[in-house]
Amino acid sequence: MNDMTGGFPADAPISPGVAANFRLLQDVDVKLTVEIGSTSLTLRELLALGESSVIELDRQANELLDVFVNGTLIGRGEVVTVGERFGVRMTELVSPERRVR
Repeated sequence: MNDMTGGFPADAPISPGVAANFRLLQDVDVKLTVEIGSTSLTLRELLALGESSVIELDRQANELLDVFVNGTLIGRGEVVTVGERFGVRMTELVSPERRVR
């Protein structure tokens, strides 16, 4: 699903009040989190972890990663490298209607 328009047609007019409210909010910090997978461990297993331990996650290596903003799933993407850092290329965006469920 590539809902890049936020649920509105790209050519839909935006009222001045909505535009002003958006300008007020666009500098608010949000926390973006990317989840590659998860697993459940017993406390015994957790305490037994060492520097060379490998933890198997519940996701296949070729699956997309979940991208969250403030704990809400907003889309999925794939890992890319940006210079010496990791990045995420967004490949799917969740529609605003599905985000509020």
